[in-house]
Amino acid sequence: MPPAGPDKPDGPGPERPHRADGPPGERPVSALPSPRARAVAFAAILLAGVCGALIGWSFVDLQCEGQCATAEGIGAVVGALGAAAGVAVVAVLTLRAMAEWKRVSEDELFDDGAAAAQLPSTRRRNPSA
Repeated sequence: MPPAGPDKPDGPGPERPHRADGPPGERPVSALPSPRARAVAFAAILLAGVCGALIGWSFVDLQCEGQCATAEGIGAVVGALGAAAGVAVVAVLTLRAMAEWKRVSEDELFDDGAAAAQLPSTRRRNPSA
């Protein structure tokens, strides 16, 4: 009997998705978020950029009198870049967390309990100690 590896479950049940070098026709394992999640993240970054540009422009517009087109433009660009960068960081962290959550859920679904037995005993808390 061949040894059970990460791609071959040793018991009956659902099969784990194969890696890219697995049999043809099988879906490769990927940590890439779904296209819908990536599109939502991209839209959030664009929306934050627009809102940041409006806030930056308004901030300069309220403080400046006379000819302020250059200052307002700089305020809009700085606001847009700052807001878009902040939301981009949050979006990337969210997409990574979603991928990790999905991977952990799949591991629990396809795991037969062997991984839980291999956890170090230090992971168990003893509240009275």
